[in-house]
Amino acid sequence: MRKLTIGNLVANYPIIQGGMGVGVSLSGLAAAVANEGGVGVISAAGLGLYYMQEANNYIDACIYGLKQEIQKAKDKTKGIVGVNIMVALNNFSDMVKTAVKEKADVIFAGAGMPLDLPKYLDEDSQTKLVPIVSSARATKILCEKWTSNYNYVPDAIVVEGPMAGGHLGYKIEDLESKEYQLEINLPKIIQEASRFEQKFGKKIPVIAAGGIYTGEDIYKIMQLGASGVQMGTRFVTTYECDASDEFKQSYINASKEDIVIIKSPVGMPGRAINNSFLQSVLRGETHPKNCPFHCIKTCNIETSPYCIMRALLNAYKGNVDKGFCFAGVNAYRATEIISVHDMFLKLISEYDYYDSQTENRLN
Repeated sequence: MRKLTIGNLVANYPIIQGGMGVGVSLSGLAAAVANEGGVGVISAAGLGLYYMQEANNYIDACIYGLKQEIQKAKDKTKGIVGVNIMVALNNFSDMVKTAVKEKADVIFAGAGMPLDLPKYLDEDSQTKLVPIVSSARATKILCEKWTSNYNYVPDAIVVEGPMAGGHLGYKIEDLESKEYQLEINLPKIIQEASRFEQKFGKKIPVIAAGGIYTGEDIYKIMQLGASGVQMGTRFVTTYECDASDEFKQSYINASKEDIVIIKSPVGMPGRAINNSFLQSVLRGETHPKNCPFHCIKTCNIETSPYCIMRALLNAYKGNVDKGFCFAGVNAYRATEIISVHDMFLKLISEYDYYDSQTENRLN
């Protein structure tokens, strides 16, 4: 595998670990991935939920929690550590400011268009800004806004396809459309990014995400022009993943038919592992009694069937019957829990094997 370069940051392997909340990817997983030469990512979603005792309110707890997680990761690794921050968060601004102040190497921003993200940097900031997009049109709009309003070109772009886990930047009816498949969309986004590369003289690596599970997948998508990949699901079943053992076991126990599309209170479709909680939601048996966090801009307690932060927190803690696990389309392929080190060895071995097989066929 070739290295991944984002500005002055160089990862030995072109593998970014996806940011997974609530609590699935914190400093433990991020540092382990960074130590193996990938890019480790802390999810900022719901951080205040497990730092409430350290602050006066949820918002302050989120800020405190993000500071703690970035520092913990930096204490464990000299590698690259980023933060994933959902644009849909009500405290998006606070989380971005904190990540920049704490010198996170990269901010990955998705679940909405981060049109004003560059405004949070000052001339001394070293944090790289990487938006997550789902189409060439979104790429064009975002790059035009950043360059015209801030004279800033994205340091990289992540294109997330419809096979990803968690919240998806697509309409439900588009998830199965060939037009929106990663392999079709990726070259279009690379072409759009190249226009801004040429105009502003800055390299914009395009990173592919969604449904990438094996080294063979990495090889194939990079042959289409991707500079790297973002993988979340494959790293859940590692010892270093910050989620509970029960959360990880739900991946191992899942069948292909268990991976379903849900309607999230956030207002986006999501992909998750079906369970008794989600079945009760479909039967209309759940409804939040109050909204103590006000964490998502688009979530309305009057119409929400459940509190998504509570549901995800329960799953993170192991109470999967009172919540659910987000997962990518390939989550059912997990068969064991292994170390991040061994996961990298497997991915590299799979990549090299397919690379050699392809070379043999060509010769």
